[in-house]
Amino acid sequence: MMHNYYENEFSQFWIRNDILFFKYKPKSVINLKAAQRIVADRIQLQNEIAYPIFCDIRGIVDSDKAARDYLAQSGSILTKAVSLVGHQSVSLTITSFYLKICKPSVPTKLFTDESAALAFLEEYI
Repeated sequence: MMHNYYENEFSQFWIRNDILFFKYKPKSVINLKAAQRIVADRIQLQNEIAYPIFCDIRGIVDSDKAARDYLAQSGSILTKAVSLVGHQSVSLTITSFYLKICKPSVPTKLFTDESAALAFLEEYI
């Protein structure tokens, strides 16, 4: 395994310029078991160092409530801030609803523009 890159069946992670990039693979369906695996793999890659996280959620086609709750809580471990990048569509509606209801424990914002998402994370590096 490369030191700063990891991949599982749901996602890819890599660290560049002190930001952890996280990309869901196309057509990902996230249940609680998948969410637990994703968080465990990300934490292992980080090697106990907290990072701002650029999370590309455009590959997710569905997720269940248990997975969303788990990601809102345990998904914030070793994170300084999170940029979620999504489509201008239903996923944005669902995600903004999720941010209001689940209230992640670190600064988390939703973007459709990658450069704006990266700019938001700059202050947390």
